[in-house]
Amino acid sequence: MSFQDHFSGHAVQYAQARPDYPPELFAFLASLPGERELAWDVGCGNGQAALALTAHFERVIATDASAAQVGQAEPHRAIDYRVEPAELPTLPLHSVDLITIAQALHWFDIEAFYAVARCVLRHDGVIAAWCYGISRVEPTIDVVFDRLYRGLLAPFWPVERKHIENAYADLAFPFKTVAAPSFTLRQQWTLDQYLDYLRSWSASQRHLREKGIDAVDAIQPDMARAWGDPAQTRDVLWPMTLKVGRLG
Repeated sequence: MSFQDHFSGHAVQYAQARPDYPPELFAFLASLPGERELAWDVGCGNGQAALALTAHFERVIATDASAAQVGQAEPHRAIDYRVEPAELPTLPLHSVDLITIAQALHWFDIEAFYAVARCVLRHDGVIAAWCYGISRVEPTIDVVFDRLYRGLLAPFWPVERKHIENAYADLAFPFKTVAAPSFTLRQQWTLDQYLDYLRSWSASQRHLREKGIDAVDAIQPDMARAWGDPAQTRDVLWPMTLKVGRLG
């Protein structure tokens, strides 16, 4: 598929509202390859995963096709940020110990990317791709959330979103499977932080562009009633799907 940019137009808002990945995820992934010299974070966005990888790898190359997204990334001496498509990186053959793809695999030309991954991975290298599904807080809040996600915004989601809905079950992963533990994303957010997250969705931004209306405004009163004290922090949870493999 060709590169379709759903995030550059609101890269700042998107970067500020992303949930954090659990540190245990990166510790697990770093334990798998034979060496920890170089990690390649593909579709790096604003660099969340790349920054976490610096705790475990000497060098991290982080690539994304969106210059606006990379422009929001936090600089780090161990990270080399590059504006490059996943399918055409400037990496030496057999140089990468770990490839990570965080919430991005569904945007790639899968076959072309996998061909590149096989070329740049070392013989004992590891590739890991993950995504996270819809958030859950508590039933009264989730009902309002679903009205926005599955109702108001349903026509505005990119078609690739179906892969997230299916937990990557319909995406090929032609590598030797490595067993992995389960991980969950967890944030403690106030009401305003949660609403900022909802507004950062590509579907919310598309609705705003095409309709001139903020869809989150339509559900905000009901969400506020369900939330209670807006300053109260609540646990927001996202289930993660993680695929890990080696060259077979």
